Amino acid sequence: MKLISHAALGLALSVLSACRQEIPMVSLGVDSQYRIERMKKLILHPEFTGEAYRWTMEDRNGAYSVVSAERDYIFVGQKPGQYKLRLDIIDPQNPITQDVEIQVEEEAVAYSRYITNVYEYRPAPGQFVNIMPLYETGDTEETMRKKTQDCIAGTNDIMISLGGFGGYVTFGFDHTIVNVPGQKDFKILGNAFYADANPNPSAPTSGGSCEPGIVMVSLDRNNNGRPDDEWYELAGSEYYKPETLHSFQITYTRPPADKTQTPDPDSPITDTTYIRWEANDGETGYIAKNTYHNQAYYPAWIAEDELSFTGTRLADNAVDESGGKGSYFVLYAYDWGYVDNHPNSEEDKISFDIGWAVDREGHPVYLPGADFIRVYTGVNQQCGWLGETSTEMSRAEDLHVTDQTHYLPNP
Repeated sequence: MKLISHAALGLALSVLSACRQEIPMVSLGVDSQYRIERMKKLILHPEFTGEAYRWTMEDRNGAYSVVSAERDYIFVGQKPGQYKLRLDIIDPQNPITQDVEIQVEEEAVAYSRYITNVYEYRPAPGQFVNIMPLYETGDTEETMRKKTQDCIAGTNDIMISLGGFGGYVTFGFDHTIVNVPGQKDFKILGNAFYADANPNPSAPTSGGSCEPGIVMVSLDRNNNGRPDDEWYELAGSEYYKPETLHSFQITYTRPPADKTQTPDPDSPITDTTYIRWEANDGETGYIAKNTYHNQAYYPAWIAEDELSFTGTRLADNAVDESGGKGSYFVLYAYDWGYVDNHPNSEEDKISFDIGWAVDREGHPVYLPGADFIRVYTGVNQQCGWLGETSTEMSRAEDLHVTDQTHYLPNP
């Protein structure tokens, strides 16, 4: 046996300690195991950089398929179970592979199928604004937000109006709505209906009062609980048509209190030049006031005297079927993908797929789910005595969550 002196041993330990200090342990930033509730986001962010990234998920047959090529990956599990994920950081100098097991469990408290929060209510001017919901003297943006939430949260089914083009409401649920491939993910109720007695016998039957609203979704990537991340439009049946205008901007101006009215003596319109609007394409016009609604049409709680909105403008869908007399307007439904566009009895037509999401350039994007939903009026249209076209909606429902109210015992 070869003996080592105390001095030599001390020197060896000193060198070993120095070597260890020169190679610090750096965390990858992605653990090997996670435990989360279903329909909750797991945001995975690797600290190491590489030339490329590849996230793959194991299927029921044990094969791995690519689910993302981005650096960050957001996982949302619809059902309880174990999910196996693999991260490959592709780099010629320092390639890394990390296996991740995610245990998805049932939520501790059952999720609601319905809206739980309204974050914003900002309608454009319209004949139902200030009454759906009702504005009262002293109301602020916050009190009107709460009133809107009282109308459409839970199983409440009280209609709200978004006013003319661009007016919107933003709401969310107590969980992330999962984007389930091949399925519709949520539905939104409106008050659209088909006409019973269209004067034009050859007209399509899917026409009446159809006031299409465009849907946008957002994923809470920064995980702060606020709708301040990027928004994506759900591309409906009209999105790629040449008559659809993207990046359309409109600005409404509050009328002065002493404005002189310009009535139309041959109709119920009491002021044809009530609220002026101007668009970024140079077009101008007015939201007229009628005798059926005498309150102010400009949102009374908004301090600014100008309101601007930007979005996708759909082609006008109203036709004067009275032969130009202006007595019978029919608003025809678009095929699919819009709120307040078909009657609520048409379940498939009032339901939406997060898989329809596109970015600002119209390119399809994949989102694992949606935390926030926004609906805005998608047409800029005045229909004579009938007034402006304004999207209305009431409640919304996550189609992947069971309605627990059906199972509550009778009081």
